[in-house]
Amino acid sequence: MSNPISSYLGLQADALPLREQRLKLIASNLANADTPGYLARDLDFDAALRAAAQAREAGRPAAEPHPGHLPLPAAESPFAVARTAAQPSLDGNSVDPDAERAAYGRAALEYRASLSFLESKVRSLMTAITGQ
Repeated sequence: MSNPISSYLGLQADALPLREQRLKLIASNLANADTPGYLARDLDFDAALRAAAQAREAGRPAAEPHPGHLPLPAAESPFAVARTAAQPSLDGNSVDPDAERAAYGRAALEYRASLSFLESKVRSLMTAITGQ
């Protein structure tokens, strides 16, 4: 059975941690722009969001590992996929710094939008509770 709070927060509650994970992957790509053989990674956001929504509907936490387990690094996520290079390099690095900066800017904007939606939901819930 689904948690009433997660049902109320809905899609954005599932999307926010995934957006954070995507930001980490893109930042990792930018940090390794000069590393020979490094393959740029990205998050298959649609597949990850579908899996998180299915987990929420089934009543199990989507992003919480077992207490004894260490969390997976963003690059080791089952939804992390290799991004193909627009122009291959001689050293095998597939990071395009300009494309990564643009992707990071867009991902940051999407993260902020999800955060704003959640903030609005929480604010309306607090208004309903306090009556103010």
